Amino acid sequence: MTNQTDQPDQNEPIGPADASIAPRYAGIATFARLPRIEDVPRADIAVVGVPFDSGVSYRPGARFGPAHVREASRLLRPYNPEQDVTPFSTQQVVDAGDISANPFNLDEAVAQIQHAATELSADGKRLVTIGGDHTIALPLLRVVAEKHGPIAVLHFDAHLDTWDTYFGAPITHGTPFRRASEEGLIDMQASMHVGIRGPLYSRDDLRDDERLGFAIISSAELETEGLQSAIERMLARLGDRPVYVSVDIDVLDPAHAPGTGTPEAGGMTSRELLAMLRALRNVNIVGADVVEVAPAYDHAQITAVAASHVAYEIISAMTPSTTV
Repeated sequence: MTNQTDQPDQNEPIGPADASIAPRYAGIATFARLPRIEDVPRADIAVVGVPFDSGVSYRPGARFGPAHVREASRLLRPYNPEQDVTPFSTQQVVDAGDISANPFNLDEAVAQIQHAATELSADGKRLVTIGGDHTIALPLLRVVAEKHGPIAVLHFDAHLDTWDTYFGAPITHGTPFRRASEEGLIDMQASMHVGIRGPLYSRDDLRDDERLGFAIISSAELETEGLQSAIERMLARLGDRPVYVSVDIDVLDPAHAPGTGTPEAGGMTSRELLAMLRALRNVNIVGADVVEVAPAYDHAQITAVAASHVAYEIISAMTPSTTV
């Protein structure tokens, strides 16, 4: 891979491939054309894929999400003007490839994801994970909670994902945050859903969700109260806790993210979602995931482009504040 300098200082982060030397459409697709983890001596943030979707309840295909998002990320550039940071210049960000998970045994897959994420983050690296379906949030939360204690979960989604079981199965893409709350992984005074909308099974879904430790900013509230009010509520809820950001791409309206397994009308715009992520600039983000991108339902990479920018804004928010 050709980097921004021919002979980089070994103490300086290695950034994306230089697009003036190697065209963006050439070469193996790593996230944002960043170096692979095996090509650098150390890493601060690792972007890792989990091509797994055996926990879905409706349309499958998110197992192909990591590759699709990487392809769409080729056009990302080093400087983020909205956050005024160059996220790849003062921290080493790498593409760590994919975590393999058994597609035929959900329990074994969850254990494999947890084990691999533990090993990958053992030296202090923070993970930004590209799914895959939302089942993967449970093992990832187990890993960060082991290090930091109960985590403030900031969950962008059309759905609560705090349901109990599907067909008697306790771990699916609709249950990770219920299991995480029951296991004590979640800070019940600081966790929040954003973008919730659509029909529920009953009013009890909302009662259960509150009991499990979540506040809600619904998609309808975003419209009636406005974006700035939602940002203020979000930041007040999170406070100074360590935060795990989990973004189900179906939080976006299907017009902005058609390539997902359980779309719901009336969602956020990509502009609104990116603005809320940029507001996390001074938040202690200890990990993140972007999930449920299903390329078979996508059009012209609309969903993948949105997901790649979501990951980019999260990495930018994780950048040291001294970056200019």
